[in-house]
Amino acid sequence: MIYIGNFLHTTNQQEASEADRRHGEFNLLVDAESRDGALQLFRERIQQFRSTTDLFEGECRIFLSRLLEFDTISSEHAILTNYKSVAGDPIMPYIGCSHPSEETDGCRIIDWNDNTPEIDGKEGRLFMAFDVRQQGACHE
Repeated sequence: MIYIGNFLHTTNQQEASEADRRHGEFNLLVDAESRDGALQLFRERIQQFRSTTDLFEGECRIFLSRLLEFDTISSEHAILTNYKSVAGDPIMPYIGCSHPSEETDGCRIIDWNDNTPEIDGKEGRLFMAFDVRQQGACHE
């Protein structure tokens, strides 16, 4: 199966200046035998990025916002994923659609509250977290 994980993240949250703190989103794609296998491969890759790049610096929290599963990928037409529509300034909530189609728009409303995303009014589930003193990750 092909899995696409959509993630939200906060990084450098220990910084005093708001301009030095970051938040954003990213995707990971993997071919795995199961959902659990895909999640484990996602964790390993995020940890690798943490140790070899500065993508997930300092105090970092990562939230899995959506997991898409495909048994096949069309060779006849492209699949639209991760459509994002932002209202006003970046502090405003935004609408994100990971896999819209004719059958369903798949859209969710994402709003950040105290560095934790709310997705359709429900608090986001923490996937991984890093402390500035840690090299490893804390899984939830």
